[in-house]
Amino acid sequence: MKTNEIAKLAIDALEDKKAEDIRIIDISHISTIADYFIIADGSNKSQIQAMADNVSEKLAKQGCHLKQMEGYQNANWILMDFQDIIIHIFDRENRLFYDLERIWRDGISIEKDSL
Repeated sequence: MKTNEIAKLAIDALEDKKAEDIRIIDISHISTIADYFIIADGSNKSQIQAMADNVSEKLAKQGCHLKQMEGYQNANWILMDFQDIIIHIFDRENRLFYDLERIWRDGISIEKDSL
């Protein structure tokens, strides 16, 4: 699968679990760590973990395996590394605190339909 197709699949998986404020940042022109950051938030620990589980499951079915995951136990910020796509799932408080959209503002904010 192409990177943009994987990103769409990940977003669909997040949406399935009612993720809020999903943002896609194309960082391919400013970083070598990934092509896309996908950032979303949830309202509680169970929902955030369910979003991470759903993304892992749906991408694994397509042959895209998780390289590394951090923060699952606490679920205030789960980072999922799929090599070319890095997914950040936050609780609302930590998303506001870390403000990745500001830190990576040199990236290009894109819509799901543009992938």
